[in-house]
Amino acid sequence: MDLFKKIYAYDTAKKAKEAGYYPYFHELTSKQDTVVHMEGREVIMIGSNNYLGLTSHPEVIQAAVDATLKYGTGVSGSRFLNGTLNLHKQFEAELAEFLNKEDCTIFSTGFQSNLGIISAVAGRNDIIFSDKENHASIYDGTRLSYAEVVRFEHSDMNDLEEKLAKASENKGKLIITDGVFSMSGEIAKLPEIVALAKKYGARVMVDDAHGLGVMGECGRGTAEHFGLENEVDIIMGTFSKSLASLGGYVAASHEVVDYIRHNSRPYIFSAAIPASNAAAALQALRILKREPERVKALHDISEYMRQGLKAKGLKIKDSKTPIIPIYTYMPMRTMVACNKLFEQGVYVNPVIPPATPIGECLIRTSYTATHTKEQIDQAIERISEVLKSLEGFNE
Repeated sequence: MDLFKKIYAYDTAKKAKEAGYYPYFHELTSKQDTVVHMEGREVIMIGSNNYLGLTSHPEVIQAAVDATLKYGTGVSGSRFLNGTLNLHKQFEAELAEFLNKEDCTIFSTGFQSNLGIISAVAGRNDIIFSDKENHASIYDGTRLSYAEVVRFEHSDMNDLEEKLAKASENKGKLIITDGVFSMSGEIAKLPEIVALAKKYGARVMVDDAHGLGVMGECGRGTAEHFGLENEVDIIMGTFSKSLASLGGYVAASHEVVDYIRHNSRPYIFSAAIPASNAAAALQALRILKREPERVKALHDISEYMRQGLKAKGLKIKDSKTPIIPIYTYMPMRTMVACNKLFEQGVYVNPVIPPATPIGECLIRTSYTATHTKEQIDQAIERISEVLKSLEGFNE
């Protein structure tokens, strides 16, 4: 049988394009900001993870430009060999200090961070306990580790404890959870997870991709939010969201980070991030430290949107984060709604199976500290109008 048979038979995207409801790959022609230009339209952006509004900050842009002029466009090698810049080391030191961890190292992407961390610290003689709604990169990292993988029901602490209790005492145990779940905006039950880890001799890893710059009074993430920074063994995160760049990191004890540096295949065999990415993220971190009020502004504008949607009678997944999913239930209805909103100047993201259970499709919206109430009011009105126009559409 021809390997490409399944490829030639795939026509899902083609059908969606022909029918006019394909909602993906819209082209930006401007900086990522609260209002962007896409395909000749000015669009209110409530579908990005630019939580602190720093992707267009002049200091962040200038830092990337200056670093490119000094270091060039790439490092042409891995961190393990010729690709470590003094800028990388400086960034790692400042990020570790900010997160109240002994050490930190950075990866080329957030996805690669989870592949590299999990596959290094867990192996054939270990067990990973992973929340069923964890990010795809965690799923792939657990596969790469060759460890036994036990998935527990989403945020179900009884299920987690039952599975921990059954685990062999002779195997190393790692509990992995998103800090803020990327689709729902829910916050992990970290106090309960930490307590169970202590009870059953497990370590805890938190993917804080959507927590850094979002959770905690200073924006240090989910562990700060719960006052558990000393109790979480490994913190992972990305630069592509609050830190306005590209890349990822692991922060932990010096021994753990150094072990990852010398044993993580995705880390050792990938080129390091260019200086421009590191410099932009570092400057974004410095702005976060200097202006922690951005975190409060983010929560204030998110709450304003949350209350506005509720006032319109729209059903949302309630959370305390800047991720606000709006129920649309059926796949076709979700994609049509997203396209109609785009035509009316509002960009949002469709979330359909397998990212959600059948019948629980969502429009995922997310907010930025620099959104204005005027922008949010416009978005609320247009979302309400579009969804009400589709009330009888049940595909």
